Amino acid sequence: MKDVYFITDAHLGCLALDDNTDRERLLVRFLDSIKNSAEKLFLLGDMFDFWYEHRLNVPKGYTRFLGKLAELSDLGVEIHYFLGNHDWWCGDYLTKECGVIIHKEPFSIEMGGKHFYMAHGDGLGRTPVGFRFLRSMFHSRFLRFCFSTLHPRISLSLGLKWARNSMNKHNDAGVDPYMGEDREPLVLYAKDYLLKNPQTNFMIFGHRHIELDLMLSRSSRVLIVGDWITNFSYLKFDGNNLTYNNYNEKSI
Repeated sequence: MKDVYFITDAHLGCLALDDNTDRERLLVRFLDSIKNSAEKLFLLGDMFDFWYEHRLNVPKGYTRFLGKLAELSDLGVEIHYFLGNHDWWCGDYLTKECGVIIHKEPFSIEMGGKHFYMAHGDGLGRTPVGFRFLRSMFHSRFLRFCFSTLHPRISLSLGLKWARNSMNKHNDAGVDPYMGEDREPLVLYAKDYLLKNPQTNFMIFGHRHIELDLMLSRSSRVLIVGDWITNFSYLKFDGNNLTYNNYNEKSI
């Protein structure tokens, strides 16, 4: 088989960051470097800092990234996009225009004789009550309908400003460090999942913006991919081995 790649959390278009164009160019160069070797590409969510589709409108920008996804899809690369907490309100635009397969729920697949389980990671395991409440609001069909009645100039501006405030709080507090095997929510979730699905070899998540590769048994690992903001990290599966990598080419 050809190679399989996993990346997450680019937060493109984030108003709290001033290097969005450079990071998008870097991401596009990475995607261009794998286009001939990749069989599948898994985008594990929050690739955009905010994304909302009205029936006839999508957010401005991201031309380089979207064009590269369409090119990879045209070349036969199977692209999977997991909806995160910042881009949950995706419609069918990425599917129709870029050939992307959208996942709203965790997804399992067998590749190269190995069993993979993937999700963005938000809402899994033990999460704070406030976050669960906020997540339920974003998943509400009624609130989505209400939001869709706003003019795109208003709704997209509100969404981007909300995402900016979220990122500013994140930057002020810093990335929550790894909490340890007995406290990290995604690790605890992975352990519970493994009890019911012992055949699983790799459980892969985004969301936390940390790099983690932890053996849970002789044949099972949980991995948190990192991000495309400071780590520029990705996973590569060559049919035998799953490895951590950091793309360290200098930005333009």
